[in-house]
Amino acid sequence: MRNIDPGFVIIWFVVFLFSLSFHESAHAWTSERFGDDTGRLQGRITLNPIAHIDPIGTIVFPLFAILTSVPLFGWAKPVQTNPLLWREKTKANISVSAAGPISNFILMTIAFIILKILILTGIFTLNGNAATFYELVGPAPGQAAFLQPLSMFLGIMLLLNLGLGVFNLIPVPPLDGSHVLESLLPPQMADAYAQIRPFGFILLIALMYFGVFNQIYQPIVLLVLQALFAGRF
Repeated sequence: MRNIDPGFVIIWFVVFLFSLSFHESAHAWTSERFGDDTGRLQGRITLNPIAHIDPIGTIVFPLFAILTSVPLFGWAKPVQTNPLLWREKTKANISVSAAGPISNFILMTIAFIILKILILTGIFTLNGNAATFYELVGPAPGQAAFLQPLSMFLGIMLLLNLGLGVFNLIPVPPLDGSHVLESLLPPQMADAYAQIRPFGFILLIALMYFGVFNQIYQPIVLLVLQALFAGRF
């Protein structure tokens, strides 16, 4: 097990729980906008993580991954929907599926804006001693000590939600991107595409193990970081 700052693990896990809760609430809220109140009746339109936790996917896998650097991923308890209640079913399926990743990009954008303001005002700066992408931004010399956990919180909020958003757009079942793609395909192609659903979990493990996701994610991270520090250095 690698040497990890306990404070970093706690902040990372808090952000992770909040981000998953926001993601799942967005699914349920959007489904209700199209006439399906299943999520609300099941108490899923809430930021309370207890309503969304899957013991394995939300706790065991993510903590094991962050403590060991093993390329695993996490998930929350899926929001149940009743497509029979949807108005404009194709539009509803795309919107409900896309709502999760969009919610993560919203959180990412909020963190980006706050960090950008703090960098432009000189309160935060590039952290030359960073061990991870999450810690690249830190308080400038002479700033108050309490800003260190704040910079870590915002850095994790930015990059974790970027990762969740991008990951969930991958068109492999059961990820949100697969539902969007299936809705856009012609019926015959959609039926053929649906045949890979039983093998989706295996495909995702393979994508993580062989570093395919990192090849997609890391260039996007670099672009975001370049935009974050543009105009300051």
